[in-house]
Amino acid sequence: MTTRRRTYGLLCVAVAGSLGFGAVGCGGADDADTKPADASVTADKLCARGAVNNMAVEALEVITGADLFAPTGKESAVAAAAGELTREAAPVGSGTGEVCSIYPRPESGGPAEEIRIVWRLSSTAPKEDTARKFARLPMGEKAGAAHDSAFVTFPCTPEDEPLASPDHISVWAQSQAMPTEPEGDVRPLKNAYATLAHSFALAMAKELKCDDNAGLKPEPSLIPAT
Repeated sequence: MTTRRRTYGLLCVAVAGSLGFGAVGCGGADDADTKPADASVTADKLCARGAVNNMAVEALEVITGADLFAPTGKESAVAAAAGELTREAAPVGSGTGEVCSIYPRPESGGPAEEIRIVWRLSSTAPKEDTARKFARLPMGEKAGAAHDSAFVTFPCTPEDEPLASPDHISVWAQSQAMPTEPEGDVRPLKNAYATLAHSFALAMAKELKCDDNAGLKPEPSLIPAT
């Protein structure tokens, strides 16, 4: 056994030297503990503190084809976004900011496209018209879904100020790829983006302590409004 190990070690040194590398992965089972830990996380761990609910986990797999993602940190992205909105945007009645960016791991087999979750604040209620590409959905004040994005807009009146004028907050889930509509049935993609946007909108409404969670239900409403 000693002779075999010595021969194997000499062979590795020779290969490494001939290639000009310091190491070529010649370690045995004893080296397993020295390999870096897999930094990938599952969808339910993204953006911290329940921002991606169970339905949104499935939605992300539909959108990206992946079940592993780059970690997004241990701090709650929703709490940070709500703090930024309250601190910087609410006093002036308008603003926009990012909640979280989601990056699928290429080894999961899906396209390595970024999904961005952003918020927008307005002091006025949204207009009724919706861009043609969006299917209107009965969620919040206004909601729409397309093959590459979706949004949910809700009114937020603080629980402790029931007579205050509400802010109007939109939460968007947007792909940074797919500029053209794919062929075939795009309803699964529309539903997936709407589910993802709803998950973050509900998390934001809870974090901001909007009265009655801004009227958002625990589950998304995916049947288009007529």
